[in-house]
Amino acid sequence: MADQAAANTPEQADRPPRTADAAADRAPKTREFRMAELAREAGITVRTLRFYRERKLIPPPRREGRIAWYNEHHLARLRTIAALLERGHTLGGIAELLTAFETGRDVGELLGLPSPLLTPWSEETPVRLTPEELADHFRGEVTPENLSASLALGYLAVDGDEFVHISRRLLDASTSLVAEGIPLAAVLEAGAEVRAHADALADILTTLIRTHLFPTLKDLPRATEAVENLRPLAKGVVEAELSMAMDRRIRRELDDLLNGTGRADDAAAEPGAAGREPGAGPGPE
Repeated sequence: MADQAAANTPEQADRPPRTADAAADRAPKTREFRMAELAREAGITVRTLRFYRERKLIPPPRREGRIAWYNEHHLARLRTIAALLERGHTLGGIAELLTAFETGRDVGELLGLPSPLLTPWSEETPVRLTPEELADHFRGEVTPENLSASLALGYLAVDGDEFVHISRRLLDASTSLVAEGIPLAAVLEAGAEVRAHADALADILTTLIRTHLFPTLKDLPRATEAVENLRPLAKGVVEAELSMAMDRRIRRELDDLLNGTGRADDAAAEPGAAGREPGAGPGPE
C-alpha cells in the first residue's frame, strides 16, 4: 500500500507517461547556441552575426517562440566565411559562392567561363564520416596531430558535427595501408609528398598545353574541345609512367635484397668461415 501511495504522489501524477518519443527527446542532440554564444564561439560580434544573417550568408536559425537557436552547422559556416575573407574574397563574392554550392550551380558561371573548361578531371567521391566512423577506419591512430595533418592536406574538412573526406579512393587506400601496419602519420607524410609531385606533373602538362596548343586555337569552343580530348591522354601518360617507375623500383629493391642475402649465405657456407678469426687469411689446406 505504501508503494502504491508513493506511486500516486502529486508530482508523478502531473508527469506525462513515458513514451518512445519522450525517450528520443532525451537522446543526445547537436550542440546549439543562442546568438551571443554563437558569436563568441566564432570570434565575431553579435552585430556582425546579425549582419551575416540579414545578408543570408548563414541559414535561418531554429526558433522556439521568440528564441533563435543556432547549431554547429552555423558555426562551421561562420568559420568558412572567416577563412574566405582572410583569402581576400568579398562578402558579395562569398554569398554567390555559398549559393552556388547549395543549389548545385556550376562555379564556372560565377567566373564567366564555360563549364566544360572547369569540368573536374578527378572522379573522386567525397565521404561523410561521423567521428566514430573515422575512428573505426583508423583504430588508435586518430590523434590531434594526425587530424591536423589531414586537415592541412585537405583530406578532411569539418562540416558541423561531421567530417568530410575528399576522396573515397584515398580514404580506402589510407585505411588499407594503416591496416597493413603502416602508421597513419607516415601515410599522411607520404601523401604530402605525392601531392607535391602530382602538382609538379600538373604544372608540366598545363605548361605544355598552354605553350604549344592554345596559341594555335582561334576561339574558345575549340580550346574547350581540345582540353576535353586531352583528359584521357594526360591520365594515360601519368599512369603509364608511374607503372613503369614502380616496376623499375621494385626490381631494384628485389635485386638489392637478393644480392645482400646471397652474399651473406655465401659467406656462411664458405668452408672454415665459422671458426676463422676476423682478418685472418684462408685456413691451411
